[in-house]
Amino acid sequence: MPSTVFDSNIYKNLFGAEDMRRIFSDENHIQMQLDVESALARVQARLDIIPQDAADEITAKAKFENLDFDAFQKSVERVYSPILPLVEGIVAACKDGLGEYSHWGATTQDIMDSGLSLQLRDALALVDKELTAISGSLVVLAKKYRDTPMAGRSHLQHALPITFGYKAAVWLSGIERHRTRLEELLPRATQLQFSGAAGTLASLGDKGLAVQDALADELGLLRPEITWHTMRDNVAEITNFLGLVTGTLAKIGTDVLMLMQTEVGEVFEPFAPGRGASSTMPQKRNPVSSELLIIAAKAARQNVAMMLDGMIQDHERASGPWHVEWLALPQIFILTSGSLFQARDMLEGLIVDADRMRANLDLTNGMIVSEAVMMGLAPSMGRQVAHDVVYDLCREALSQNRSLRELLCETAAVTEHLTDERIGELCEPGNYTGQAGEMVDRMLAKVAATQR
Repeated sequence: MPSTVFDSNIYKNLFGAEDMRRIFSDENHIQMQLDVESALARVQARLDIIPQDAADEITAKAKFENLDFDAFQKSVERVYSPILPLVEGIVAACKDGLGEYSHWGATTQDIMDSGLSLQLRDALALVDKELTAISGSLVVLAKKYRDTPMAGRSHLQHALPITFGYKAAVWLSGIERHRTRLEELLPRATQLQFSGAAGTLASLGDKGLAVQDALADELGLLRPEITWHTMRDNVAEITNFLGLVTGTLAKIGTDVLMLMQTEVGEVFEPFAPGRGASSTMPQKRNPVSSELLIIAAKAARQNVAMMLDGMIQDHERASGPWHVEWLALPQIFILTSGSLFQARDMLEGLIVDADRMRANLDLTNGMIVSEAVMMGLAPSMGRQVAHDVVYDLCREALSQNRSLRELLCETAAVTEHLTDERIGELCEPGNYTGQAGEMVDRMLAKVAATQR
């Protein structure tokens, strides 16, 4: 039985996406490190540090399929680190001892960190792709339902009318901020690491920085200003970012889950035969994607905490905290990919019941617009007096199960200042959505501007 859902053929597609699992697979993980080793050999040959035929041979043989994986695995279990066994594998695969020129002037963490940066570049590209798709779905919802009134809720109670387009645009704002964050952090997340044993490039003499610059160009990574072997804020930042992304998706999932409640019934996850079905209650249609979004956020934040703890490293090369990343990074990326997939699928097919939204607005007999009435009366009788008058009428409406509008029309203190027609206008929920529509327009305009 697999020890985690990420390895389970039963559950892995619920909690992760195949493309992301491939990036963090053993094969790709090792190949990225081999890519760093072969790129290092090529740039060192160009700089006349190693022979060109050695660089050619290392490039040709630094492939996962040329590695004796069983021997490599046994060696990793002996060494407790993968790079020495990897270099041994390169040496064994190369002819005429040319593999001895691999790993020239490098240290284990140089290869692993640079390989990680290559993985992160690909993984964050997948995150960006999914965030963009989710943003597009939310743009569609915000436009379509810009003026569709529904109950806004505070403390799980009816608050004031909003529109569903406004709610979708609020969700969209969070996704767009994440897209901005990703753009900002990407240069910090995709930096080369090549600095030698203690980070000073001493083994390469005065050619160390030239090799570093050329290697960064060869791999398409950014040059670091200085070694980051034990300064891991850039890597921890990525996991914090992913924690924010999964948290936002879980907030959206929480809203959808609650709006799917039988007593609410305003939106629904996409329908497919058997989706969210119960084993015993045929009528059930469970909010399965929303639930998985919430679970993913809970699991992701544990990895965020682990990575923050892993930042506390000793001196120039750490005694162990670095290994935390081996556990946390693949898990949080895979969780995030699963969360993004679930959110995208849910929002692309979200079913919106505008009629039920309208019916729910009337559940409280007009009390959802009590603030509108209070503000309509305030210029004539003062805000606090108006508050108290409307408060008392709301209590009567509740106890007598009558509409607030009827009671307002029967109250002299109100009709002295407001006509029946004006009371009717104030009691129409669709008239009291404030500037929700304009806010939606501003959000949509901002998204459109970033896509030009």
